[in-house]
Amino acid sequence: MNMRDGFLSTIDKALDVDPRIAVVLADISAAQLDGAHARHPNRVLNLGIREQLMVSVTGGLALSGMRPVVHTFSSFLVERPFEQIKLDLVHQGTGAVLVSYGGSYDMPTAGRTHQSPGDVALIDSLPGWTVHVPGHPDEAERLLLESLPGNANVYLRLSAQENRSPHLGVGFRQLRRGRSGVVVAVGPVLDRVLAATANTDVTVLYASTIRPFDAAGLRAAVDAAAPDVVLVEPYLAGTSAHAVAEALRGVRHRLLSLGTTRDSEVRIYGEPEDHDVAHGLDEGGIAAAVKTFLDG
Repeated sequence: MNMRDGFLSTIDKALDVDPRIAVVLADISAAQLDGAHARHPNRVLNLGIREQLMVSVTGGLALSGMRPVVHTFSSFLVERPFEQIKLDLVHQGTGAVLVSYGGSYDMPTAGRTHQSPGDVALIDSLPGWTVHVPGHPDEAERLLLESLPGNANVYLRLSAQENRSPHLGVGFRQLRRGRSGVVVAVGPVLDRVLAATANTDVTVLYASTIRPFDAAGLRAAVDAAAPDVVLVEPYLAGTSAHAVAEALRGVRHRLLSLGTTRDSEVRIYGEPEDHDVAHGLDEGGIAAAVKTFLDG
């Protein structure tokens, strides 16, 4: 079961348990929740292809005491209705769980409209958000269930790309220990990072939750190794650079940020793996970048 199917199955069951939960859709995945809609017609709302309205309705549901869960592709969930997220959720002091699917470029044949490498950076411009970037369906299910109670604003970023094994837990998990530097892998890039650094003497940290940022975990890893940090994120390069700088304030360090490029727009269709290569997020690209950085 992939992350998206796992989300739909889990939220279908959660609707039967928690009367506060309401699911708000913009056509995407509506058919898969037909059964849930039949059981809870007032709490599974498909607003059609009207993403701004989707978020505004979400804000109204939250103001009425509901716990809304909003779902569509990442470009339509964050980029298109960003003003509504800023005003109808954050400014109004309401909370919701935003669940996207599509990563940065999971659907390349759909073109640029379905690509959203800047979604986490946009959410990160707003205060108080928790951001989960799971790398495995088991992680996605756990993070969703942990996000449903309460009233916090949560962004859960699901992707078709995933790692072979889950790594559950809070904060950075240290998966390899070395002395030459620290490589931070976020979500579904982990397997590629582990393969790319297999013969490199570095500590590898893994995060499926990137906000709040585990500053103490990074600081401890740097203290035990060299103060050279490589940050590998499956979205816009440098999105968490400011968090690294804050975590290591007062520590002389070097930082290399890898992610989707900021310098140009990748206009190929191809497959997600082709986009990985174009952005240097394939195993070979990561290995070459890490070696050049550490040797320098």
